Amino acid sequence: MTVKAYSVDLNKPLVFQVGHLGDTYQEWVHQPIVSKEGPRFFESNFWEFLTRTAWWVIPLVWLPVVSLTLLISIKRGLSPDQAACVLLSGIFVWTLMEYSLHRFLFHIKTSSYWGNTLHYLLHGCHHKHPMDGYRLVFPPAATAVLLIPFWFLVKLITPYAAAPAVLGGGLLGYVMYDVTHYYLHHGQPSQNLARGLKKYHLNHHFKNQTSGFGITSSLWDRVFDTLPPKKA
Repeated sequence: MTVKAYSVDLNKPLVFQVGHLGDTYQEWVHQPIVSKEGPRFFESNFWEFLTRTAWWVIPLVWLPVVSLTLLISIKRGLSPDQAACVLLSGIFVWTLMEYSLHRFLFHIKTSSYWGNTLHYLLHGCHHKHPMDGYRLVFPPAATAVLLIPFWFLVKLITPYAAAPAVLGGGLLGYVMYDVTHYYLHHGQPSQNLARGLKKYHLNHHFKNQTSGFGITSSLWDRVFDTLPPKKA
């Protein structure tokens, strides 16, 4: 098997193995293993626990924070209607971030030991094991760390009263993204829109991994011409 040629033992923790793949990492990581049983990442039970997150944890943790940001913006002087509009603008900004992160960061080409290791932790594991239900959403602790620089950026470029609601909109967009992403892998949609999104995303995993970077919609793929190629 190809995996043996790359000297990766799937029965042992993977994170500190994949870095040794060097230039062959990109080929290996984009050969998916379709199993709902996820691999072990770390020998340590503590670090292993931190890599596994149930989908419902995401709205449970972050929706109260979104509500708090709206209340703070209203307290700072925005009307409820204004706060809602700002929240919507934050969701729109998130859709561009969703596309950009997926295209330019999650699919960055790596070949060094630490480059491969970090890429595998960030996104490569999802392409290798796309049905691993406990690694489809981003752990809240990691999200909290990333929110810190995002918040400072929002404060720099938005008015004082609007800043919390912009942050909340971006966070709500992220929650929608993560929950949608989980559903596209494990749900059985009955509506045309959801079925189309599922087909669109699974095409990214199993057919055209260098296109179709949108998760919640194909909007930015259309804008930046990264739609999957049509069948001849």
